[in-house]
Amino acid sequence: MSTNWVDKHRLDSNVRIVEVDVDASAYDEGHIPGSIAWAWNKQLCDVVRRDILAKRAFQALMEEAGIENDTIVILYGDNNNWFAAWPSGNEDLRAPDVRMMNGGRKRGSGRAGDNHDQAQDELDPLHRRRGDMSLRALLPAVQSAGGDHGMDLVDVRSPLEFSGEILAPPGLPETCQRGGHIPHARNIPWSDVCNEDGTFKSADELKALYAAQGIDGSKPVIAYCRIGERSSHTWFVLKYLLGFRDVANYDGSWTEWGNLVRAPVEKGPASSR
Repeated sequence: MSTNWVDKHRLDSNVRIVEVDVDASAYDEGHIPGSIAWAWNKQLCDVVRRDILAKRAFQALMEEAGIENDTIVILYGDNNNWFAAWPSGNEDLRAPDVRMMNGGRKRGSGRAGDNHDQAQDELDPLHRRRGDMSLRALLPAVQSAGGDHGMDLVDVRSPLEFSGEILAPPGLPETCQRGGHIPHARNIPWSDVCNEDGTFKSADELKALYAAQGIDGSKPVIAYCRIGERSSHTWFVLKYLLGFRDVANYDGSWTEWGNLVRAPVEKGPASSR
């Protein structure tokens, strides 16, 4: 949704605006009036075992936020909506209508209206069934996909992470024993889908970006990154901006794969198909 739409509807009784940032302190520095903040590392994941938030805990979070089945949830955040896409991929999300604010904090911090929005005001909401596990790819599915040319793997990390030159983005803790990428994966960094102002590129530009790497939606797609948050952004783009029918997010991502004993790993550029 455009910031203009959010500005017009942010006070509607059935609208809830939620900010999810990489930098959890950003919300306190300025935010859209009436919005609330969720901390990705404390509220949106299981803090004991590695997993997304359990269904009961997630529903409690929704209830605390006043989100009901008929609520329109608008997600936005810093760094081009990096973490804002993450809760939209939770298969137990109660609200049937979840939308992303185009441009995130870069376009909407401390205000909402903007006369230069490029997004359409009316987009299809993310309708889905509760408990839809098709949104997630767990390890067995990814192990099969690694050697299956009937499925596409998209590694959305930076080229340096993909090649194995570095193990994690600068400033983030090392969480894997080995660097590189899953065999047959294509490297299409998540940030390539956004313009300089933080908005998403046009549908034609996005289609061309993925088609250049052989990703056209004709095969099932699994996206992954380091811990599953950047790949949830790509999942959102492929599934809801480009309309790919079969897209899943590998939330174990490289933190899991890069620690597995005897897991196949490639270094350097992607192998040819």
